[in-house]
Amino acid sequence: MTFLSDIEIAQQTEMAPIKNIAEKLGLAEEDYDLYGKYKAKLNIYQLDKMQAQPNGKLILVTAITPTPAGEGKTTTSVGLADGLTRLGEKAMLALREPSLGPVFGMKGGAAGGGYAQVVPMEDINLHFTGDFHAIGAANNLLAALLDNHIHHGNALGIDSRRVTWKRAVDMNDRQLRHIVSGLQGKVNGVPREDGFEITVASEIMAILCLANNMTDLKEKLKQIIVGYNYESQPVTAGDLKAEGSMAALLKEAIHPNLVQTLEQTPALVHGGPFANIAHGCNSVLATKTALKYADYVVTEAGFGGDLGAEKFIDIKCREANLTPDAVVLVATIRALKMHGGVAKTDLATENTAAVEAGLPNLEKHLANMQNVFGLPVVVAINQFPTDTPAELEVVKTACQKYGVDVAVSEVWEKGGAGGVELAQKVIELAKQPNNFQFAYELTDSIEEKLNKLVQKVYGGKQAQFTSAARFEMKELERLGFGHYPICVAKTQYSFSDNPTLIGAPSDFDVTIRNLKVSAGAGFIVALTGTIMTMPGLPKVPAAERIAVDENGNVSGLF
Repeated sequence: MTFLSDIEIAQQTEMAPIKNIAEKLGLAEEDYDLYGKYKAKLNIYQLDKMQAQPNGKLILVTAITPTPAGEGKTTTSVGLADGLTRLGEKAMLALREPSLGPVFGMKGGAAGGGYAQVVPMEDINLHFTGDFHAIGAANNLLAALLDNHIHHGNALGIDSRRVTWKRAVDMNDRQLRHIVSGLQGKVNGVPREDGFEITVASEIMAILCLANNMTDLKEKLKQIIVGYNYESQPVTAGDLKAEGSMAALLKEAIHPNLVQTLEQTPALVHGGPFANIAHGCNSVLATKTALKYADYVVTEAGFGGDLGAEKFIDIKCREANLTPDAVVLVATIRALKMHGGVAKTDLATENTAAVEAGLPNLEKHLANMQNVFGLPVVVAINQFPTDTPAELEVVKTACQKYGVDVAVSEVWEKGGAGGVELAQKVIELAKQPNNFQFAYELTDSIEEKLNKLVQKVYGGKQAQFTSAARFEMKELERLGFGHYPICVAKTQYSFSDNPTLIGAPSDFDVTIRNLKVSAGAGFIVALTGTIMTMPGLPKVPAAERIAVDENGNVSGLF
């Protein structure tokens, strides 16, 4: 059987004019601005009139620990929303925008897959409405203002050895991780060590995604710490009088982007922080807006439940006063086999023993959702053609021990029709009362928060701190940031900070090598292992397969 690629499916599907999608939601013309025929930005200044409306149900889609075999959270999210729509429910998606880094690096596209996609697929994957460029420009404007201040006399007494603000670019470029800037004489600035991070790992991205409105955005930008002075006191963007001009660059980017699925279910695709080095969730504005316009809002948090879902709950829900009504935990037979020790090349062969050996990873994520966070959960098996009935039965039997339903999702092949079973289970699950709670309290110390995450969510022994991290922890508490939530930056491939410890490891420590505050975003970043805020390209990047023909048609996006 010959399968069409994702981009071929997207290009062969007729989209509805975005005006039609807006009308389906009950939007008036003043509620949105057109970005061409198939994209629009919702006008956040018109949304106050919806505040009296009750919220719909919030459905969080997360997954087991990722493997090279793939899990398909976005595909499942899209198919679930389409499945809900097929059942006559008013459903909406709230998803992140793809970063150009992974699109040209490993993924080759991140707008769903098969017959469960958001469209226009090429636009969403390539530039979209320009949000990420605006975020990068605001980030780099602050960097330029900072260095310009030092060059012109340094009235704030900024210690150039303790500048913490980096420049950003939305591309995987390891060459820019560590650089020296300001060379070639006094006229070109003050020489210092510098570096870049990828835009989606930047604090500006986090701030845009956590801001409740323009006023909140400006206040958060003002609080950004760019470095420290010679008295070891923080210097902020507000000290540099930068927040106004930065907000001006973000005045369009703050508006959520309205698009559609292949089956014309409305979707808000807005913001895109990574989940392994940032908080991994779409914007608060998009989620809150969708909850006013739909009865069911399906949102996805990046990577596994120990990263995206934990940060969705402990950072985003806490900041935005949100409560999920149900969780969908995505798994694949292929990924469970890999957690059970099977090589990627051998995944097509039936191996129930390997599925059983990989189950502890699924079970740990289930326990986290039910016991740590107090949320009702359903398992969605993203089905592949090589999955066998015996392998599927192993997972269903295991989930029965937790009182958890299992739905086989065929959305990649069948679109919304393949997500109806999952949608039915989600509707029932969302009716159940839950005991939603956080993994830690804000009143806990930084060390207590990290130990609770390691012990309760990861299943390890404790957090270990390098001498540098110990010093930074004391400094952050001295400066009054000890009450902030924690954003752990660690590998996505393991519960631990060691990517080779697959499955559900135990008896491990997580080493915190550095701590830094994102005062604008309102959280502390804990860096573990070898995690980096600027990824590199693989040996054979996806960019080598992406092209455009003489008629402007893009190919090579998965």
